[in-house]
Amino acid sequence: MQESRYGHFVHQKGGYNAFIPKSLPPDPPIVYDETLQYLLSEADRALARLDGMAMTLPNPDLFIAMYMKKEALLSSQIEGTEASLKGILEFEANLKPTENINDLREVVNYLRAMDSGLEQLKRAPISLDLIRDIHRVLIKGTRGSDREPGNFRTVQNYIARSGATSIRDAVFVPPPPERVEALMKDLEAFILAKGSVPPLIKIALIHAQFETIHPFLDGNGRMGRLLITFYLCWKGILAKPLLYLSIYLKRHREEYYQILNEIRTDGAWEAWLRFFLQGVIEVSNESIASAREIIRLKDGVVDTLLKHDIGGANAVKLVYALFDDPIITTREAAKVLGVSGPTAYQLVGRLEDIGILKEITGGRRYKKYMFANYVSIIEQGTRPGPGN
Repeated sequence: MQESRYGHFVHQKGGYNAFIPKSLPPDPPIVYDETLQYLLSEADRALARLDGMAMTLPNPDLFIAMYMKKEALLSSQIEGTEASLKGILEFEANLKPTENINDLREVVNYLRAMDSGLEQLKRAPISLDLIRDIHRVLIKGTRGSDREPGNFRTVQNYIARSGATSIRDAVFVPPPPERVEALMKDLEAFILAKGSVPPLIKIALIHAQFETIHPFLDGNGRMGRLLITFYLCWKGILAKPLLYLSIYLKRHREEYYQILNEIRTDGAWEAWLRFFLQGVIEVSNESIASAREIIRLKDGVVDTLLKHDIGGANAVKLVYALFDDPIITTREAAKVLGVSGPTAYQLVGRLEDIGILKEITGGRRYKKYMFANYVSIIEQGTRPGPGN
């Protein structure tokens, strides 16, 4: 079969062609023309601004926790999940689910996988063992739980086009199963290798290679996007897990898939890198804008409390707690503040009266309240459906 800059197709007995990628880095090497150099410089600067901006937030860890929820949601939506941020928050608050429980579990598992990976990377580098372990966490208990979680595939998979019923009609057929282990070991060696490849370029190459190998029977897209965050944090490019590209990849989903295929057919590495770096720039700038909006919200809420002479230090403390968990009950408020139930009930009622909290259960008892203005900032771009 004809070989491209990226690899070659091998005809299989079933009448289809499976793709075998070349080792990284690309050969011939990446051409750093003026456009690519400019985008790399801008992406590096945008990432540095984002890392610095987060430290000015009321509590950067709380901002990160909510953005991890957003990333988990968006990455799952790219694969067809129909959950919403409000649905995830309600699920975590033990409210009766109003959305598909399987969709919600996939998003929650993504969060667990993110937490587990970041914790493991404090002690060890990215490895095939880590990738397999994180995949197990990602898939366990979801619709893909019968598809060998944590194990590289031993059968052929493929990416189907709409309406296709045969592998012969696939959009793309990854490498045969007997090649997966060796290809993944080769990718691991590239991840761990020292060299002069800029980190953002390197993780873009890693992500594309992982998606081409498609080593698992399910969850490859989500696992590949997790690797972006893991790599940037492991290499110290980001002090905190702040860059989440899924909103950009969801917004440009068709282009994302098309460019990945063009790497395989035409060796179009430079086009992929331009696309990837543009995403880093856009998402970094959007996250900075969201962080500034959160700071303005915090200041505005404090001003509103002062204007209405509400609650003093307890009111401010409760509002700050809402940046951690934007859904709360009066019992939880009492525990946070160390006050009696009636005192907490009165304070929550006042916050509801002035529009800071919104009651979301509709019941007379066991009411739960949401910090709706904060949630609306985080959920921008997360409505289910393509490009939303």
